[in-house]
Amino acid sequence: MTSWTPESWRNFPIRQVPTYPNPDQLKSVEQRLASYPPLVFAGEARELRRQFQQVTEGKAFLLQGGDCAESFAEFSANSIRDTFKVMLQMAVVLTFAGGCPVVKVGRMAGQFAKPRSADTETIDGIELPSYRGDIINNIDFTSESRIPDPERMVQAYNQSAATLNLLRAFAQGGMADLHKVHQWNLDFVEKSPLGERYQNLASRIDETLAFMEACGINNDTTPQLKETTLYTSHEALLLPYEQALTRQDSLTGQWYDCAAHMLWIGDRTRQPDGAHVEFLRGVHNPIGIKAGPTTDPEDLLRLIDILNPTNDPGRLNIIVRMGAGKVEEHMPRLLQAIKREGKHVLWSSDPMHGNTIKASSGYKTRSVASVLSEVKSFFQIHKAEGTYAGGVHFEMTGRNVTECIGGAYEITEDQLGDRYHTHCDPRLNADQVLELAFLIADSLKEARR
Repeated sequence: MTSWTPESWRNFPIRQVPTYPNPDQLKSVEQRLASYPPLVFAGEARELRRQFQQVTEGKAFLLQGGDCAESFAEFSANSIRDTFKVMLQMAVVLTFAGGCPVVKVGRMAGQFAKPRSADTETIDGIELPSYRGDIINNIDFTSESRIPDPERMVQAYNQSAATLNLLRAFAQGGMADLHKVHQWNLDFVEKSPLGERYQNLASRIDETLAFMEACGINNDTTPQLKETTLYTSHEALLLPYEQALTRQDSLTGQWYDCAAHMLWIGDRTRQPDGAHVEFLRGVHNPIGIKAGPTTDPEDLLRLIDILNPTNDPGRLNIIVRMGAGKVEEHMPRLLQAIKREGKHVLWSSDPMHGNTIKASSGYKTRSVASVLSEVKSFFQIHKAEGTYAGGVHFEMTGRNVTECIGGAYEITEDQLGDRYHTHCDPRLNADQVLELAFLIADSLKEARR
């Protein structure tokens, strides 16, 4: 294997990266970004690797979630706050009802680029380049909007920095205080049956906190009761942006992609001899690998050897995205191969990407029932194989959207257009992910028995 540098990926075949019309402008933007402060720090990424090791060893659980793709138009403090509150809600359900420490990782502050199944799309006989996320081009269906613009990387950086600043303030400034667990509930969730179940759990937490305080354990003696940590992640798709934010740690001499704490490689860009694998093998962040129904066990083992040659248990997260009807057929052989070779990986379930369908109304959607089914199968397969179901990966939002059908509110196909706001794939709303959180908590309790 050749020696690695932050730019060595440029010598490898690459997919899913746009062709910019002005190379000089692209180079200028890359140089500007390289001079900017890092968005996250190497020490934070190292701590996340340590926590991933805990999950890999069955001592914690990974909760990863957030937007399908962040957008410039929908950027607001309220949307960040609501997604943060939903993550806290899910985490407290998993921690208290499931009896398990939870590592929280958001698909936030950098999830702007999206892989596409085709380079172009056609509407009413007009063919234009595909929309690849706000970091690359504009969703408006015009020739000018679809031209890749490198200046968008700077806007994505600035929005990510502002998002991170607000997330850190929420996490350390009092919003994450367990004494405020009732306040994390969103208005529209309170009216559902799950809202009542959540409030009952919150009341039990209040009783527990009162007992602990009587024993001398309070916010002053135990800061963990009022603070939390939310890490960030995104798909490392637009490599010019990722390289520009890669820094060498002054303490260890190791390289880190400081655009996020964790990066993952998608199902379309995980070629062992491709540019994306080459880039990610050299940075020391925790890395995710999406594994779909077409993933061959031997290819996955080869990827693991490239990305984690020392078999570090905190390095790799295999994110399984099969589909409710395929996970039982394809996932066991991956588990068996990795178990046979003694590879240390964190297994998490992405029940979203394999369950996308097109409604009769034309909207892309996902059935909550299919999502629930894939999560259940994920836990059952791990139990049968004697391995640990370590986490979940959701596309979700704290907004009251109607993008996925089903759930406690029983959203129908006819209601999808009421509040369908996504720029890309359909997301679960807070009520729907809370339903999943209670299911997962029950599965975690059963696994621990």
